[in-house]
Amino acid sequence: MSEIEPAERGPAAALHRLLLLRHGEVASHRGDVPVTGPGLTTAGEFGRKLGEECTGKLLLLSAETRRTRETAHAIAEGARASGAIVEGPSVAFALRNPDLYLAGVRVDMVSSAPALADQVPGMSEGAAAGVSFFAGFLSARDRIGWWLRHRDPPGDDAQTVLRRIMAFARSLADLGSDAAQVTVGVTHSPVLRACALAVLDYDPGEPDWLAGLEAVIRPDRSVQLSWLGNRP
Repeated sequence: MSEIEPAERGPAAALHRLLLLRHGEVASHRGDVPVTGPGLTTAGEFGRKLGEECTGKLLLLSAETRRTRETAHAIAEGARASGAIVEGPSVAFALRNPDLYLAGVRVDMVSSAPALADQVPGMSEGAAAGVSFFAGFLSARDRIGWWLRHRDPPGDDAQTVLRRIMAFARSLADLGSDAAQVTVGVTHSPVLRACALAVLDYDPGEPDWLAGLEAVIRPDRSVQLSWLGNRP
């Protein structure tokens, strides 16, 4: 993608730094599940270290799910405990999972036919599982990888998610000098893998908890996106 510049290390004339991170540890992905106790502890420690490093304002954003909101709150509490000036956390619509549609309804990326059918009024498990894309998705060993490789998913593909995140990142420059120095956006692995695919030219697989990408947004609204791998 021409809008993504290779990341540069060292001094940079950057206006803003965006950390896009996966939520903290969960016991499963069945439903809107909470973060585990150890996951919250790790997120709080991450926030403390980030707060010590950040000399300006820190903005915390998350997707709307319980696991992303709880992770953002734990990071914010850790950062505040270290003396950082923290705004949020609040929900950012751009950080949601990919939009997929079944019978005209936006559905979440769930792991079973019953959970899929439950999202669509009047749809049976058999009918939901019989739709070509979702039949492959539910049976895939790596469901996110199945979606990433699919040429025509019923909704967002990887490029669509990448464009959404790039537009979101550029918008962080709109406040100019009043913007926070660092924004942390807590999101989900499909969003991170879609962006990483564009940076690395291959799918790195499931990121670690609290791992993801860094975007540096310059005053001219150009974005440098890099894959952090393990926790930054």
